[in-house]
Amino acid sequence: MAEVGPGTVEAKDVAIAYQMARGQEPLVALEGLSVTVRDGEFLVVVGPSGCGKSTFLNVIGGLFQPSAGELLVGGKSVAGPGPDRAMVFQDYALLPWRSVYDNVKFGLEVQGRLTQDSDALIREYIDLVGLTGFEKSYPRELSGGMRQRVGLARALVTEPKIMLMDEPFAAIDAITRETMQDELLRIVAKTGQTCVFITHSVDEAIVLADRIVVLTDRPGKVRGVIEVDIERPRTVNTLRHHPKYADIRDELWRLLSKGDVGAVPQAVRA
Repeated sequence: MAEVGPGTVEAKDVAIAYQMARGQEPLVALEGLSVTVRDGEFLVVVGPSGCGKSTFLNVIGGLFQPSAGELLVGGKSVAGPGPDRAMVFQDYALLPWRSVYDNVKFGLEVQGRLTQDSDALIREYIDLVGLTGFEKSYPRELSGGMRQRVGLARALVTEPKIMLMDEPFAAIDAITRETMQDELLRIVAKTGQTCVFITHSVDEAIVLADRIVVLTDRPGKVRGVIEVDIERPRTVNTLRHHPKYADIRDELWRLLSKGDVGAVPQAVRA
């Protein structure tokens, strides 16, 4: 049995049902979902729209409580949000009246963790995401990719054990998106945090993941898991020329196309 570390996430037969209007049956978003995210692992979740990917992320974040089953972080049942987890959103979610510096600072403010050392920490993470020199700039003065870097720094500055990322690069152009993928790979290699990342992009999933979890149509449950057995460090360009890349991509598409999960080759089976 794998060792349970502070960044380990265990979903055990998790179900989430949304209460609908009176007289309507509850909407079941997740049902019988079981998956373990290893401490320090980069796990990517893909699946059809509406299959419960974001719901799963919100359960890990403590925003939703399972209707059935159990969600554990670090071996302990999740009762709500906590400083060990941080979320990066698709839509930046920056405060427009705050500068880059103050938006990053906000992550520490909401946790009541501002100290005399906070200035150095804030500047360290602004530098880590490549925004040194833009500390006094406001969101309206930044490109989409730069805004997403601010959101990433705001999450990182709290130094969580687990980063939860809900399609964070979906709203930016293709070139910037690939740059951000490379930047994220570099940052995670340095911090060693557990990451759970949602995407609709097959290529993005392979570039980033240690493992890829494919969910079924709603109600979401695990259809298959693919091990991305490609050494790190990686970059977007070098990965696409790797001899294993095409096989992993084909297998991922087959799972997403509702193929026979039982036929997953041992080479890519988790």
